[in-house]
Amino acid sequence: MYGVSGTGSDVGEEWGARAARSRALAVLRVRGRALGLAVLPAAVAVVLYAGGVTGHFTGSGWDAARWVVTVLAVLVLIAATAVALVVARARPAATPTVELAETAAPDLYRLVRDLADRLDVPAPAAIALTPDCDSWLEDRTHRAHRALRTPGGEGESEGAPVLVIGSPFLWWMRVGELRAVLAPVVAGTGPAAQPDIAAARRFVRGLDAAVAVPGTPGLDPVRRIGAGAVGQVARVLLRACRGHAAEMERGVAVAGSERAQAVDYGVRIVAQEQVGLAYAGWDRLLTRVALPAWRMGRWPAKLDAGVVSALTELSRRDRLADGFSSRLGERPACDLLEEPGAVDEAASLLAARLFHGGPAAPGPDWSPVEWSQYPEEVVDRKWRTDAARLHQVLDGLGLADGTARGAGGERVAEGPTLTRVIAHLATEPTKSAEVEVEVEADADADTDEVDADTHTDAALDAGASADAAGTPDSAGTDTDTDAEHATDLATDVATDVDADLVLDAEHAEDTEDDDEPVNPAAEALAGALSALLAREEAAREARVAASTLTAEAAARSAEKDGGHSGGTSAPVVSGPDGPLPLFPLQPPRSGRDLLADHVTAMVCCAAVDTAEATPGLDWLDGPALLVGGERATDLGPRVLALVEEGDPEPLRVWLARTGVRPEKPVRLV
Repeated sequence: MYGVSGTGSDVGEEWGARAARSRALAVLRVRGRALGLAVLPAAVAVVLYAGGVTGHFTGSGWDAARWVVTVLAVLVLIAATAVALVVARARPAATPTVELAETAAPDLYRLVRDLADRLDVPAPAAIALTPDCDSWLEDRTHRAHRALRTPGGEGESEGAPVLVIGSPFLWWMRVGELRAVLAPVVAGTGPAAQPDIAAARRFVRGLDAAVAVPGTPGLDPVRRIGAGAVGQVARVLLRACRGHAAEMERGVAVAGSERAQAVDYGVRIVAQEQVGLAYAGWDRLLTRVALPAWRMGRWPAKLDAGVVSALTELSRRDRLADGFSSRLGERPACDLLEEPGAVDEAASLLAARLFHGGPAAPGPDWSPVEWSQYPEEVVDRKWRTDAARLHQVLDGLGLADGTARGAGGERVAEGPTLTRVIAHLATEPTKSAEVEVEVEADADADTDEVDADTHTDAALDAGASADAAGTPDSAGTDTDTDAEHATDLATDVATDVDADLVLDAEHAEDTEDDDEPVNPAAEALAGALSALLAREEAAREARVAASTLTAEAAARSAEKDGGHSGGTSAPVVSGPDGPLPLFPLQPPRSGRDLLADHVTAMVCCAAVDTAEATPGLDWLDGPALLVGGERATDLGPRVLALVEEGDPEPLRVWLARTGVRPEKPVRLV
């Protein structure tokens, strides 16, 4: 029961505050020792000069010592001054957020201010939103941050931290749940106002910013060397106070948590379940739904509203989440905003920038998309773009439409057809034929061995010779010949199609030959697809970088001309610091995964064009193929059987059952 009663809460809060202050003093002692070490040579020089004036330290030796110590003291003081200036002026990293003015969210500011009054702590200086499932206090008292910060109101102190709230919380949580979740966070403004803790935090943030100074672009060689030396000193000081700073923050968190137990403690227990559920739904929405759109140059403009649909679908499927959707009848926290749609759009654009590295502003190649348009604008377009890329790679490998043959030797229909893809990847029938011939050869050898009892050894030798020169090795020779012929064709057309694509494909074939892949054709095709996608991604990043530089230059010129505009209702985005994306959602996909995605896209295009299937959106799994109004969930394993094992039969059975005609050309982008 400790910590629940009022006495226990007061004791825990007092213990946390005292622990935080003692650790803050330890951090400040590190700063004091560094300052004392910097002035030590100067102090020694003063003593030597005082001894010379009083006649105690006389002679040529003492004169030389005074000169050496004086020069050393001057150099150390200059270096210490340079380090102090860099630490004080370095811009600390700030979390990219959507700034909220009080005119854009008066009810939210009123809720936070009332919460601070109940907790008897200072109110945050401002409120900002971040596209993440977390909330915290962030110090933005640095002048570079104050320029972008939107003031919260007349009662807030300029030295108070900014309250950062995860935007998914506003749309999924109810008002009471949001207040309960924010109570421990807002309670942290009390310890943050303590002078020793505030000074220790400023010192640690300055050291952290100084460590990153050498990596600042645009420094000349001399300044970069000096910045590197300053960064090394800052790194040593940061290492010395790292443990004390971590314990200080832990004490602040304990004090805030104990103080917040007096406010909505029972509701907070229930709200913590919603935090975990919101995180799960937000992660699925970003990785399965938003990421395909971002890769297509479109960004969903209502991600926070989409998380409600995703979590509602999750509660429908998962019995553990059963009943959570019944809360939707209560007032959502997004009602505390004056224009939820504008805020959601700004947070969605920031999420695309952080997790994918998209441009900072919409443009011709970076436009928003509504959820109602997602199936047609994203899903269908993605499938057809992937299908076009797949046939482009097949053309680059020298597999012309008119020369493609099926597994049984039949001529494949011209044009971008699914039959062409299946015929290129299918290897199972050929392997089955080889196995049958090998079994028949072994049976004939056994028969000859029984009939020729007197010539057993000769028969065995003859059988072994026949096996050595038989069908399986001959088939392997034919396969090598076909591979060499395909390589020659690829070399012939390289100048017309894409020389780099062919070279990458040949390199993939040479690499995978050592591993004896099950489906060599799939491995070569996967390598070529990976190379093409890598070049497309590099070109996209170059365009984004160019647009970012243009936007920054325009912002600087606008600031010089007229400064910031006077309106405060529009959301302002701050940050980010560092290269984009700051938080990549997924690791790079393997070539086999890329090939499976492209083959699946080709199958979906054929189904839409020939079987009256439709593209759809699954809130938890992203793009989906709807056949007869139902999602086709059994397509993935059949495509993997074709890609990994070269077995087309499961996919052909599925195509026949759904009425898809693979020989018909599909419409590409």
